[in-house]
Amino acid sequence: MDKLRAVILGATGMVGQRFVKLLANHELFELSVLAASPASAGKKYGEVAHWYIEGHMPKETAETTVVETTVENVRKAGGADIAFSALPAEVALKVEAEFAKAGIPVVSDASSYRMEPDVPILIAEVNPDHLNLVKLQSRRGWKSFIVTNPNCTTTVLVMALKPIDNVFGIKRVFVSTMQAVSGAGWGGVPSMAILDNVIPYIAKEEEKVQAEVLKIMGSLTGEEVKPAGFKISASCHRVHVLDGHTEAVFVELAKKASPEEVAEAMREFKGRPQELKLPTAPENPIVVREEPDRPQPRFDRYEGRGMSVVVGRIREDPALDNGIKFVVLGHNTIRGAAGNAVLNAELLAREGFI
Repeated sequence: MDKLRAVILGATGMVGQRFVKLLANHELFELSVLAASPASAGKKYGEVAHWYIEGHMPKETAETTVVETTVENVRKAGGADIAFSALPAEVALKVEAEFAKAGIPVVSDASSYRMEPDVPILIAEVNPDHLNLVKLQSRRGWKSFIVTNPNCTTTVLVMALKPIDNVFGIKRVFVSTMQAVSGAGWGGVPSMAILDNVIPYIAKEEEKVQAEVLKIMGSLTGEEVKPAGFKISASCHRVHVLDGHTEAVFVELAKKASPEEVAEAMREFKGRPQELKLPTAPENPIVVREEPDRPQPRFDRYEGRGMSVVVGRIREDPALDNGIKFVVLGHNTIRGAAGNAVLNAELLAREGFI
């Protein structure tokens, strides 16, 4: 079939650049338009996008003229069948709705619409059935819809929790995170603040994780998602790591399981993306390591091209009834951001939503 034309909204930032890299030579999508702020509009992408990530900026992208982020400008520049949004939340609230209203589906990394009852927070392996919520968005007067990513921390955590919940059930979750500086963007954390330091507070992060996990792992009943029934407590911290969020997770299971049984459930976990063999889907969504000192960001963040999460140190937790504890790591700007959005868009395309 013909490739779908894609526009990146907020193309010059770090997540926007991940979109650029992931969509280059993609088998389902053709990068048609790059959109950004008025300060970048009318200039070549290579002139206004300081390349933050590994590798080189695609040559054809560097020569593309950036347009201001409006539906009219995107249509004049070549049009789009789908929009990937890396916009700041305060901008996304208005702009994403304008694109959806105009008939251009939006796959968003912004937080603006995540907790809206008719908008799915999607991890393609975990809750693909929640896509049916988009059918309700026509009530907003939109010709198309918005699908959101979770917070990057949430994505890593839920990927590890899903097979546990499927097989053993979950009563309580405690998580303590060690989050990379790239999660705050290029200018998000000053070097003098993070070098030789750990920052024990990330604004609104804990609240996002606690709310989003329960929505994603909840059940779709009719026209609403019933949140998952377990309790969750999160403590989030910024550490001196470039990419890759590491999380120490403590889970009280509904029924007893050994560490070996939990590891096996994780290894066997597959989802709809693996069934469909979607281009961005990792063969193994969860990779379990046996070494006592893994996972580590420097060695494990690119597992599955950055789309797998890596779990290690699975062991019993004597402080909890039927307790299990482990460490999980995921690449926050690939699996936790642009990569997850591209995978969601692939699922939308293959399942006939676009």
